[in-house]
Formats: sequence, C-alpha cells, structure tokens
Amino acid sequence: MNRVSVRILPVLIFLLFHVSKSEDEEVKRSLVGFMDKLAAGNVGRDQSWGWNMSSDPCNDKWIGVSCDTLSKSVKKVVLDELNLTGVLDIGFACKASSLSVLSLHSNNVVGSISEEIGNCKHLTHLYVSGNQISGHLPESLKQLSNLKRFDISNNNFSGEVPDISQISGLITFFAQNNQLTGEVPNLDFSHLLQLNISNNNFSGPIPDVKGRFSADSFSGNPGLCGELVSKPCPPTPPSKRKSNHSSIKRFFIYSGYAVLGLIVVLFVAFKLVSKMKPKDDKEAVETNTSRRSYKTSTTTSNESKIAENKSEYSISSVESGVALSSLVVLTSPTGQGLRFEDLLRAPAELLGKGKHGSLYKVMLDNGVTTLAVKRIKDWSVDSEEFKRRMKRLDQTRHPSVLPSVAFYCSQQEKLLVYEYQPNGSLFRLLHGSQSGQAFGWESRLNVAAIVGEALAFMHEELGEDGIAHGNLKSTNILFNQNMDPCISEYGLMVFQTQDLSFDFQSSKDALDHAAPTYGSFKADIYGFGVILLELLTGKPVHTNGIDLARWVHSVVTEEWTVEVFDKGLISQGASEERLLNLLQIALKCINPNPYERPNMNQVAVMISTLKDEEDRSSSHP
Repeated sequence: MNRVSVRILPVLIFLLFHVSKSEDEEVKRSLVGFMDKLAAGNVGRDQSWGWNMSSDPCNDKWIGVSCDTLSKSVKKVVLDELNLTGVLDIGFACKASSLSVLSLHSNNVVGSISEEIGNCKHLTHLYVSGNQISGHLPESLKQLSNLKRFDISNNNFSGEVPDISQISGLITFFAQNNQLTGEVPNLDFSHLLQLNISNNNFSGPIPDVKGRFSADSFSGNPGLCGELVSKPCPPTPPSKRKSNHSSIKRFFIYSGYAVLGLIVVLFVAFKLVSKMKPKDDKEAVETNTSRRSYKTSTTTSNESKIAENKSEYSISSVESGVALSSLVVLTSPTGQGLRFEDLLRAPAELLGKGKHGSLYKVMLDNGVTTLAVKRIKDWSVDSEEFKRRMKRLDQTRHPSVLPSVAFYCSQQEKLLVYEYQPNGSLFRLLHGSQSGQAFGWESRLNVAAIVGEALAFMHEELGEDGIAHGNLKSTNILFNQNMDPCISEYGLMVFQTQDLSFDFQSSKDALDHAAPTYGSFKADIYGFGVILLELLTGKPVHTNGIDLARWVHSVVTEEWTVEVFDKGLISQGASEERLLNLLQIALKCINPNPYERPNMNQVAVMISTLKDEEDRSSSHP
C-alpha cells in the first residue's frame, strides 16, 4: 500500500504543477486574445510589445502591463493613445482575476462593455473615454464593489444607466458626450467627488447632489429639470399624488406615536434632572468660575489673515459655545498627554483670522511647548467625515507636510493642533518687511522642489480618498527652525465651485471650469502654479486689485517676459534660462483648462530636473 502511495505521489505533484501552469496559460491566452481583437492588425507590433504566447506579461514586461511584484499577477492594463482600432472584448481582460486598472483612453476602439465585466471583481479604475464604444451599460456593473473611478465619456453608449448606487466607494463618474437616456443615474452623491453627465439625453428631475456639483455637470440634457438648471419640473401626475396623499397620512399617524413617546421620555428626564439638580448647580458654578479665569488680557481690532497680532488670551475667550469634549490625540509624540482643558487654559496669541477660521499660538508648560491651533468655522463637512479625514491624514506622513498633533470636533466647531513653526510663512518671507531680499534664487528653487515633491506624494497617496490640500497658498507654506519649508493645513478645506476660498484663483472662469472636472486636485496644481509665480516675481497674489496670474499672462503675451521676474533675482545673477523654464512650468499649472494642466508627479519631476541643472551649474562655474 505504501509503495502504491509513493508511486502515485510524483504523478499528483506533476498534475498539481500542470494545473497551475495551465491556469497561467489560460490567463495569458485570454490577454493575447484581448490584444489581438483590440489591435485589429493595423498597429505595428514588434517583439518589444510582448502580448504573445512565447513571452510572459510580468517577466517580459508587456507594453502597458503592470504586475504585482509578489504574486506576479497582472494588476494594470494601460493602453492609452496607441491608435487601437479593433473591438473591445472585456471578457478576455477579466480572465486576469487580479486586474484592478483597465485604461483604453483616446483610441478608436469599437464594441461594447459586456456582462462579463462583472467578473473583474477587483477592478477599481475603468477608463474607456475617447473611443467609439456603443451599446447599453450592463447590469453586472453593480457587481464591481471595488470600483472607484469610472470614465466612459466621449463614446456612443445608449440606454439607461443601471443602478450602481451600492458601489459605495465610487468617487468619479464621467459619462459626458454619449447618448444615454432615462433619469439621472442613482449614485451616492455624498461620496462622489467628480461627476459629468453633460451632453446626453437624460430626463426628469436632478436629484439632491449635496451641493457638490454645478449645472455644468448636467448641461446639454434638455429633458432635465430642477433648481440647479433653473428649469421647473412639471407637476406630479394625479396617480402619484394619490399615493403621496396616502404616504402623508401614514406619516402623520406615525408622527403622532413619536410625539407621544417623546412626551413620556421628557417627563421621565424631567424627574431625573430634578433629583440631580443640586449636584449639577454646583458643577455649573465650578465650570463658570473656571471659565471666568480665562479672561482676555488684551484685544485686537485687526482681522487680517497675515498680521501677527500681539494680543494674548485663551482660546475660550474668543468665541463662545465650546462644549468640553475629548481631544483626539494622534501619533505625534508632541501631543502625548495633551488634554482639551490644557488648550483652554493656556494663554494664546491670535496670529491671523480669515474667512474659514482663526489661527492661534498657544503656549503650554510655561512656554516650554508651543503649539499652533487652527479653529475652523463654516465648513460643510460633517463630524464623521472630518474625523475620517484626520485619521487618514495621520496615516499618510511626509517630512515636508506638517502633521496634526491632535484634533477636536463638535457640532459647533472643529480644532486642529499643530507644532508651531517659528520662522513664519513663505508669504511673509517674500512680501514682508524684507521683501525677499535675503531669499535668493537657489533658495526659491529649493522651496519649489521640496513643496512640489511633497504635494505629489500626498496626491498619489490620497488620490483614491479624494483628499487634496484644498487651500494651497503661500501663507500655508511654513518654515521650521532649520528654515526647511513644509506644507501646513493639508486636507482642511473642501473645494467647491461657488466657494472662492482660493484667493489665488480670482478668475471665476477658471474656477468654474475646474470644479466639475478635476476638483480639488487640479485646484491644488493651480495654487502651486501661483506659488511659483510668487517665487519668480516677488509679487503677492493681489496688488491694488491686480491679479498676479492675469498680469503674468498679459506680460508674457506682449513678449515682455523678462519684465516678469523679480529684479533682485536678476541682479544676483540667476540663470535667465532656468527662470524661463520655471515660468513655463508655472504657466502649465495655471492653465485655465484643467484638462491641460499636468499632474503633480509630472510637475515635481520637471522642477527636480531643473534643480539638478542648477546644482550642477553651481558646482561647476
């Protein structure tokens, strides 16, 4: 019996390896079939392309294919702008069960998205924009529970969009320039960051989009109605009115029960409070006495965002309505042991007050520890979303991005605690009393490179979370004790079309254009471009009503480009060629058309290359 087992064992091992090999071969054969249909014989494919049975998609690096380094399974297929004119067979691609990204942007592919798309269980990004794909969208789309970004724009899709509201992680839905019909897709608008369904044949009322999107996202659909497009919807049909009347009647019945229950609860609560009243009164006296001890020693009348007012007072004395609650201390060692009560009792100096809140310098332990506290007001993000963002940001660290030490969140307000940075902001360095005189070209280029690299890292890490900086400007670039720049207040603000909180982007046209397409991330790039202009010109964003970006555009258009640059840089002998190169990068970033702006990775690489040239030039005069 043992001899038989020994003889069978090699056979089993052979079969096991053979089955594993045949599975890999099956995936490879499917991918080759996928490309054969896409290429349709009109694309010259040499051996370097791969995509054949004699090579391996991972080991031999097929064009457009990225693999998981550990499992050696295909993760991404990106075949953008390769002049592919064949037929899309999504079933072949989905044989690669680990596929997370499929992109065929800007080809001329025909065919349709079949029901087999449901087999791509791990798909997170699907981009097929700029092709000739047609037909109805399959019902199996709802099975793609991991899908985050979906772009089918500029094709020939028709019919109604299936219900994909259960895809809770979807943050991008682009379907503009098709022939889609029916009602506006049922999406989770509270989480969606990017939406465009313009130029289709949608009809009916526009749902509540939570104030996140403008009319541009829905334009070119004559059948749509609602407040957002300034077109009233027709009255509800009689049959629906009857149903509504029945629903209203049930609502009042149930409401009566609810009110009755509430009265009982209040009566019980009143009895309990009456018994506890002496104790509560005593606590109230103690609290009020404690609060009265946090008195203002001096006041300020200056509400400038930048001016550092020398008034010293506790945070609690500035605005009322702070309810004591727990302070969430994050992983920074500076915050260990920090309590909310410590912040309230500590003397605080107002550093600036602006549209979205106030910034204080808070001194603890008799001045041994100095913190900066940002007090946020009028922010539309709810408490749970705020907590999610703060915890996600705490997990994403970069040495040139100032981390939060702790945060506090209530219905009335939100507080962010940071380590205080003693050397001020880039704005003050450029436009303060010294007016950038001691801030030379190499230092400015170094700031551009460090901030660009840090912002590119954050965009890459937080792209799928939809967390951009949201309010990038020179006052939010701070310098530590070593004069190293760092980005502060990352992720605090949520960009909205109607919110002109970006004081770098006064051009309403550019702002409106950016919001429905790329939103916060493209606005960050615009903001970074304006910071580059400040570094190059030495001028603030607004001077006597003149917008810096518009002024630079006008000077460059009139071919007086050299007049743009800070005269101090020219007198110091800065390379005019590299000044011009950085100016070109800045102009790309502030392009009014967000589609034509580079991403932050591209910007960071361009500036890094420029800095390398400067470093080589400095070491070899």
